[in-house]
Amino acid sequence: MDRENASLSNRPIVMVGLMGAGKTSIGRALARRLKIPFVDSDKEIEAAAGCSVVDIFAMYGEAEFRRVEHRVMQRLLDTPPLRKVISTGEGAFITPAVREMVLKRAITIWLKADLELLVKRTNSRDTRPQLLHTDSRKILAQLIKERYDIYALADITVETKDESLRRTLDKVMDAIQTYTKERETNGKK
Repeated sequence: MDRENASLSNRPIVMVGLMGAGKTSIGRALARRLKIPFVDSDKEIEAAAGCSVVDIFAMYGEAEFRRVEHRVMQRLLDTPPLRKVISTGEGAFITPAVREMVLKRAITIWLKADLELLVKRTNSRDTRPQLLHTDSRKILAQLIKERYDIYALADITVETKDESLRRTLDKVMDAIQTYTKERETNGKK
């Protein structure tokens, strides 16, 4: 499916950003609001591999995880219904092949959060392989430095704050409407 020829109303919406930005919670709420399916790509990867993301990293390394992630993302973009919300892991959009694929075939939304919010949201979870047994603030600050320029390539950027899910969801909906109107005005579907 060519990005320019694919109707916006038929394209998946792919949530990107760092861990703790709200991709899964906002993605789920967005799917409910739009009355379309929601898929968590990390859960799909775990189902395909038969083990957790943490275990995949530990047993096979990041390179193998990224290969599996690419195959799963391709399947999610190809599997009907095409119109759905997909929440990705924080590294998916950083992988050039995955980024190219989702930019061509989906509407991408970067949930951009500041360091303090990311630290607050990730410190209570042990499901983040990169943050296990380390200084999460230092790692997240480094990831911001390395990845925010790449996330900025997404179609839409929504800055998330320490606010209600409803408030962030409203900002995402407004951003999608603005993006859609601009694309239609410019003659691009």
